[in-house]
Amino acid sequence: MVLNDDQKMIQKMTKEIAQKVIAPQAAYYDRTEEFPWENVKKLSEMGFMGMAVPEIYDGAEMDMVSSVAALEEISKACASTGTIMAVHNSAGILPVLNFGSEEQKKEYLPRLATGDAVGAFALTEPGAGSDAAKVMTTAVEDKECYVLNGSKCFISNGGAAEIFIVFASKDKTKGVKGLSAFIVEKGAPGFSIGKHEEKMGIRASSTVELIFDNCRIPKKNQLGKDGEGFKIAMVTLDTARIGIAAQAVGIAEGAYQEAVAYAKVREQFGKPICYNQAIGFMLANMAISIEAARQLTYHAAQLKDNRQAFGKEAAMAKTFASDVAVQVALDAIQIMGGYGYSREYPVERMLRDAKITQIYEGTNQIQRVVISRSILQ
Repeated sequence: MVLNDDQKMIQKMTKEIAQKVIAPQAAYYDRTEEFPWENVKKLSEMGFMGMAVPEIYDGAEMDMVSSVAALEEISKACASTGTIMAVHNSAGILPVLNFGSEEQKKEYLPRLATGDAVGAFALTEPGAGSDAAKVMTTAVEDKECYVLNGSKCFISNGGAAEIFIVFASKDKTKGVKGLSAFIVEKGAPGFSIGKHEEKMGIRASSTVELIFDNCRIPKKNQLGKDGEGFKIAMVTLDTARIGIAAQAVGIAEGAYQEAVAYAKVREQFGKPICYNQAIGFMLANMAISIEAARQLTYHAAQLKDNRQAFGKEAAMAKTFASDVAVQVALDAIQIMGGYGYSREYPVERMLRDAKITQIYEGTNQIQRVVISRSILQ
């Protein structure tokens, strides 16, 4: 994949801000688990909180390849910030952009695109992860409102978000065909934030429980038609997986660069360890895997930009890139030995951050179901 001049400019601009501003604070945010509002502010100023949003709604109107290039650089510097950026731009914005009425687009997209409001996507529940038919949150009509009851868990950006895309069932007997999607704003009556998760990785991204206790929202806040919730979720997640693949590539590249730099200066037996074949071959395999993951990711992004089917390719990219991120981070720690295991170096954080890419936006086991069904249909 060869980037055009505009895409190269976005990549260069993102890399500069990522390395100069975001990377130096990554360890601090990981340690404190504070939401990185300063990073979000900087990304907003650069247009990276509304990458896919058309200019008429105050967005940057970037193509998917440009978005992938930006996400890779941000995630290389700080995976937590990469998560916030990826979830906001895909799961937080795309349901409104792709399925919202013109009134909904005018009301919500400018706030999201400028970073005035952070977006979140609420599908997962304690009993409904990979199986969306198990969603227990309900939506019942009451005059000019819908009343939502239930709870969601593991909601990325949840503690910082102002606008939530929430999935609830209007008819449980219909399974996924009974699901509908709703826009819920922070402060809606009966809506509250529950447990804040303490996580292994991406610790600065806010992951929370959402509680709906007779939560009342206007009827106009339904997104799409009755029963379209599952479709909205799946279409959104197809694109979101390309972003997670880009995040995984960024994490892997960051760990690889740390390992290379260390191996060039660490001497044992009279020479830098990079010249020992065992280490040199590990670095070679890391480089091969990262480049393969990057090409899969950019290929899926290019298919989307060309308006071609990309669901299978997005699943492939997400699966392969996330597996690569975990393995490369593990190998980086091995190359760096005790230093790699120490918090003095960032690779132990990168390993902790990498693991989630195999889980969220659809586990890698579910991605293989998606891929196999596509192959066999």
